[in-house]
Formats: sequence, structure tokens, C-alpha cells
Amino acid sequence: MLLLAVLLNVTTPATAGPFGILAIFIFAYLSSLGVMTYFLYLLNRMMAYISTMFVTRKPYIALSFRRSYYYSTIIAAAPIMIIGLQSVGATGLYESMLVLVFVIIGCLYISKRVQ
Repeated sequence: MLLLAVLLNVTTPATAGPFGILAIFIFAYLSSLGVMTYFLYLLNRMMAYISTMFVTRKPYIALSFRRSYYYSTIIAAAPIMIIGLQSVGATGLYESMLVLVFVIIGCLYISKRVQ
């Protein structure tokens, strides 16, 4: 996040060039990935803890940190795709739905393949 903040404050899109803009997208994705991983992990732990209070038969089992990371790799790409679409002027309901479908398919794939 610090590298992203420095890059955004030091350069402009005209002076950064293609490599600078690529670096901005990479740093934004990595920042989003880290935040989303911890957010999913902590939210899932809280849900598991709350479910143990209400459900006695089969309580909700929390995700491991590894599975949270796998899911967040797909979910963290969604804001970056939206920003990329916005930069070319192609944001609308249709494009947002396509990004949502991508995220859903990616999460379904992860849930079926990762054990």
C-alpha cells in the first residue's frame, strides 16, 4: 500500500508511462488482495463463532487462511477490473454484471477444486 501511495503521489499518468501504469495496477491489486484476505478470514471466523452459539447440531466451519487467500485472489481482481473498464470508458450495468459473473465463476471453481 505504501508503494502505491508513493507512486500515485510522485508521478502522473503522462510521466509514468505504460510501466508506471502497470505498476499502479499491480500494487493496487496486491493491496486489495491483502485487505480482502484478512477481511474474509476475520469475517468468516466471526460467522463461525456466532453460528456455534445458535446452531448446536452442525456448526459452521470456518475457512482456513489458505482458502480465504484463494477466494480473495478472485474477489480482489473485481475492483481492478472495474477501474480498468472505467479508464477506457466502458463501465455500465452490462460490464459490471460481466465482472460479477467472473467473480462467481471463479469462486465456484475454487470451491470445487481446492480441498
